[in-house]
Amino acid sequence: MKVLIVVLVVVVVLGLAVAGIYNSLVTLRNRFKNAFAQIDVQLKRRYDLIPNLVEASKAYLKHEHETLEAVIQARSQAVTANQKAAANPGDASAMQGLIGAESVLSGAMGRLMVTVERYPDLKANQTIAQLMEELTSTENKIAFSRQAYNDAVMIFNTAREKFPNVILAGPLGFTAAVLFEVKSEAEREAPKVSF
Repeated sequence: MKVLIVVLVVVVVLGLAVAGIYNSLVTLRNRFKNAFAQIDVQLKRRYDLIPNLVEASKAYLKHEHETLEAVIQARSQAVTANQKAAANPGDASAMQGLIGAESVLSGAMGRLMVTVERYPDLKANQTIAQLMEELTSTENKIAFSRQAYNDAVMIFNTAREKFPNVILAGPLGFTAAVLFEVKSEAEREAPKVSF
């Protein structure tokens, strides 16, 4: 009888430990998903600003059709990649797709900014100046949101890899989350915009 009670106590303690590990991993996973949702909000804002900037620039940039088309195409790809990543921020392939699409979009936007610099009338346009200011503000918010997301991912991945969590994380369906890292050196450099 005593052996049965000891076995029952051990099983209950192990069950509580597994439940505690599971609950802490769920909490941390939800935190990084929430942090991604904040990035998603800012990315959508940027995606909404880009067509306005392109449209306002068209009259001045008639000879720069390729640059504008590259921005429009890169934005479209980034929107699609963002929708996939937003559906499941824990999906490594979706996050990698978003990181790649964002890198392409940043490159296209950089080329547009260089083009804008070459047209003094365009830089002086009030609508363009306002859109550029909003875009800069949004970029800053995206950077802050990326940092919060990466911090949450790091905490989740660390908890997932600690013993004894590492034994249970895989079988319980907790896969490693992907950091939202800047891949290109050009994107790591601060954009130089002057009005």
